[in-house]
Amino acid sequence: MTDTQTAKTLSWAHSRTRLWWEVAIVLALSVGRSALYSVLSLVQALTRDVALGDQSTSLNPGANAAQFWDVLNQFLSQAFALAPIALAIWLLWEPGVSAFRRIGLDFRAFGRDVGAGILLVLVIGVPGLALYAAGRALGITVQVDASPLDSSWWTIPLLLFAALRAGLTEEVVFIGYLFDRLRRLGWGTWTIILSTAALRGAYHAYQGFGAIVGNIAMGAVFGWVYHRWGRVMPLVIAHVLIDVVAFVGYPLAAAWWPTVFA
Repeated sequence: MTDTQTAKTLSWAHSRTRLWWEVAIVLALSVGRSALYSVLSLVQALTRDVALGDQSTSLNPGANAAQFWDVLNQFLSQAFALAPIALAIWLLWEPGVSAFRRIGLDFRAFGRDVGAGILLVLVIGVPGLALYAAGRALGITVQVDASPLDSSWWTIPLLLFAALRAGLTEEVVFIGYLFDRLRRLGWGTWTIILSTAALRGAYHAYQGFGAIVGNIAMGAVFGWVYHRWGRVMPLVIAHVLIDVVAFVGYPLAAAWWPTVFA
């Protein structure tokens, strides 16, 4: 091997090592860290004397509307949670190439993206609701309190902000960022799709086994759609719509089906 070939090999190995460290750091600051805590939460729930189906978890804890600092802290918590998204986009940015354009997180085809997002809601959201109900009936899914049941002035705006943050976090990091980085590391398309889907399932493990299965399926569908369309925007739109229905529509669902949601 010539000196030039040796230098290229060492440079390639160095780049791969740096890329692995970059992926590890991004995951440690975002969905990877949350996935680890989520799995530990499920393990802890399984060790309790109370059956899994009799336990509950809250996605968006309530706050005292009379306490300005309580509401402000919730807002800041959601705002700072956007930082890993900004980091992922910044790392994807290259000279002369917008990261937003690369992963399709822009408004070039917004009308089509909205239509595709609504279609994904029908494909994922409706079966997901049925899977949650089935998981509750089987006792393998905890009761998920999606939103605080009150009518405070801050409730709807904060829930909408939480839905937007969740949609951006999962689709930008799981799909836009990881697909790009894992491709560069030489992973095949279906290996990436199934790996990120499994990580998405672990991310929601604290909700029980039904949520794990549902989110793995969602991750596989979203990954395949991104592979075909090359755009994150319809995935973000679909995810945000699903969460808005879950967060804001939760009080209605609790009133209509109290045995499942209340």
